Amino acid sequence: MDIQIISRDGEPEYAVLPWDQYQALLKAAGQPQPSPSSATTAQAAPDQDLRPFADLRGLREAKGLAIETLARTVGISPSYLGLIESGERQPDAAIRRSLAWELGVAGWRDES
Repeated sequence: MDIQIISRDGEPEYAVLPWDQYQALLKAAGQPQPSPSSATTAQAAPDQDLRPFADLRGLREAKGLAIETLARTVGISPSYLGLIESGERQPDAAIRRSLAWELGVAGWRDES
């Protein structure tokens, strides 16, 4: 299985896996299998999607977090977080949700 583990406070919090593997797990558990078309796939515009992170560095500093601390908690390198903060890189949905969770940004559970 190709699983990405997202940790919080050093403990595993979420597991992200490919859709086909997710459906196989549902089938093995005897659960109904949603089709990809019935799954929630919100497609927000990039500027809307990242609006809460327009001042990511400010949010991080307001929480008193060092860039290294937040990056390691989210599961990325400090240099990659620096690129996200500077606007040179766009984080994927899993990283956005993890950053939102760690920084207390409202709407962190949004499917994006």
